[in-house]
Amino acid sequence: MAKQIDWGEWLAPDASPTLWRQMQLVLRLSVPAILAEVSSIAMQYIDSAMVGSLGANATAAIGLVSTTTWLFGGLCIALVTGFSVQIAQMIGGGRRDEAQAVLRQGLMAALAFGLLFGVLAAGISGGLPHWLGGAADVCPDASRYFFIYGCALPFVLLRQAAGSMLQCSGDMRTPSLLNILLCALDVVFNSLFIFPTRTVSLFGAAFLLPGAGLGVAGAALGTASAEVVTSLLMLFFLCFRSPVLRLVKGVPWRLERQCLRTAARLSLPLALERVILCGAQIASTRIVSSLGTIAVASNSLAVTAEGFCYMPGYGIGSAATTLVGQSVGAQRRDLAQRFARLSTALGVVVMTCTGVIMFLAAPWMFSLLTPDPAIRELGAYVLRIEAFAEPLFAASIVAAGALRGAGDTLVPCIMNLVSMWGVRITMAAFLAPRLGLAGVWLAMCVELCFTGVIFLVRLLRGKWLDACVVQRTEAHP
Repeated sequence: MAKQIDWGEWLAPDASPTLWRQMQLVLRLSVPAILAEVSSIAMQYIDSAMVGSLGANATAAIGLVSTTTWLFGGLCIALVTGFSVQIAQMIGGGRRDEAQAVLRQGLMAALAFGLLFGVLAAGISGGLPHWLGGAADVCPDASRYFFIYGCALPFVLLRQAAGSMLQCSGDMRTPSLLNILLCALDVVFNSLFIFPTRTVSLFGAAFLLPGAGLGVAGAALGTASAEVVTSLLMLFFLCFRSPVLRLVKGVPWRLERQCLRTAARLSLPLALERVILCGAQIASTRIVSSLGTIAVASNSLAVTAEGFCYMPGYGIGSAATTLVGQSVGAQRRDLAQRFARLSTALGVVVMTCTGVIMFLAAPWMFSLLTPDPAIRELGAYVLRIEAFAEPLFAASIVAAGALRGAGDTLVPCIMNLVSMWGVRITMAAFLAPRLGLAGVWLAMCVELCFTGVIFLVRLLRGKWLDACVVQRTEAHP
């Protein structure tokens, strides 16, 4: 178990950590999350390569519904954030009994909404690929994939809830290791469900490897199985092993109006933001689907390949949420602002480096993802366009995490609405008929740069520091 951070040492009114010590803490929380995100992308590469070996139609089937899976995943993240930010601020303010009560309510809400989302996703799975303009030979596999994904949503939400709560308590290592395990299990289960029973050679010896031969449906079933196992482990470490949040006697399992009202205040703007972002991505998918199967497959794999760059930013953003949330809860506005700026600077440096690597290695990355030469060429081309946006993309990702830790979710939602629909979709609709898939990705590049600039302005102005969502009380110093 990771050594627990002594938040009293950092957040006491008279504490004055040096800039170097602050950066050390940012790195301490960021590195495990970055490694988890990078491993996730590495496993997605393997996952995509497995499906890609089945042909362009299989890749296109998953790519067609990918934006809708992101929508449901984003709604799950929005829901759990409403509770985890409260937990971070309460721990920072020394109110651990109240944090325990919020944890219980968060888990109950996660289970209830997970079942609701699962029923909804399974219900629309039959018609969704047709609504998105998928080709007739792609839609059946896409429907099966999304149905299985919907059935796994309760476990997805519980995993995200438990992991987010652990992170906001300062334990980044446990959820990071379990998310790495999730990726590894995904690959193992996929290899069993996607392909038929076959003979493989390893170090000169032949082995019979069992398989179900389910193709695209097997990819969904493999991911669902990995989610079930990992969510149960995440709940175990949260409820029974966490030094701060493990369940203790005397705290009732009941819903409280103030907690739910605060969670709604945080989560609803985030949920709306996810709807805005994913709605725009779905609109983008409609634009891309009109360009043909090769464009859809190239777009899907390029999105996967780009994750190599931006997932480290999300890891640092998670650390920023924890650090800012704890600092705001302890009424240390000075530390909250410094942690926000340090985290954002670190994110920009890391993603600038990964952007350079992505630009240089784009053809090689696509050679790992698909054997189709047409998909390789087009995918590598659009991926290099996107590389130029990575520094400012990093600024928007990490700054959003910092703002979220303070409870500032409404203004970022509005900024994303303007950016996505006012810049990306408008430009993509105009450029796609003229430049093809490259036009869609050029629009994305411009929009990400614009978003990074406006998030930096919001962060540097400092008004977000007034958004503390946990009521201060003298009873809890």
